Amino acid sequence: MYFHKIYILLLLLILSCSKDKMNGDITIIDDQGEMVTIDPSANRKSVGDSASDLLTELNFDIIHLEIFYVKGLQPTAATIQNFEDFLIARLHKSGGIEIELKEIESPGQAVYTIADIRNLEDGLRTAYNSENKIAVFGLYIDGEYSENTDNGSVLGVAYRNTSFVIFEETIKNFSGQPLAPSTTVLETTVLNHEFGHLMGMVNAGTPLQSDHQDTAHGRHCTSENCLMYWTAETGEGLLNMISGGTIPTFDDLCLEDLKANGGK
Repeated sequence: MYFHKIYILLLLLILSCSKDKMNGDITIIDDQGEMVTIDPSANRKSVGDSASDLLTELNFDIIHLEIFYVKGLQPTAATIQNFEDFLIARLHKSGGIEIELKEIESPGQAVYTIADIRNLEDGLRTAYNSENKIAVFGLYIDGEYSENTDNGSVLGVAYRNTSFVIFEETIKNFSGQPLAPSTTVLETTVLNHEFGHLMGMVNAGTPLQSDHQDTAHGRHCTSENCLMYWTAETGEGLLNMISGGTIPTFDDLCLEDLKANGGK
């Protein structure tokens, strides 16, 4: 069964995580209000390291997505539905896809580094891999990315094997421009693109079946029409990439890679 849960996260829960310096385990308060100690190391690896676990159900037949958003920056309902459809089309998860949306207050920063984002995740996250369930963390944040340039405003980053951040305030700034695609189209494109990196694209945990990696732009596809083309991560590039409000999809070469690694 595929379903959504929407929660309003209390400030006390935000502040509930503490690290056990003796063994690396952490203690969190789960959604039932219980204190539990877990080992987070399986969810703190490099991007792409969990590609096979996400694509297949060899180890996990359920995927649980815990998505936090700063108050006022909740992704649209259409974006979440598009994302669920995207996951159903690509992942083997017969046990289901679970999506939680959790509201938080703004951390109060104008600019965020990846170190800042990791620290926020470590204080917020309550869902980690367990038994037959793989957990993914997402964050819709205000402020902008520290690596932005005059020619490139980053909209999203996948930064751990099961973690991504979406710079939602930046997305809304671009979607508000004249003739720009809708917020839903931009959100969906960036969200699917970053999850594509978690699935090991391109050549980052999911091996290439043909030569289509744009090495000049890292882990991206050479096809300008593919979801994994590098401009899908920047506002300026994405406005030029999207035609007629159509959300980009994987090209045939990327699909071949995903299927060879156990995806659909």
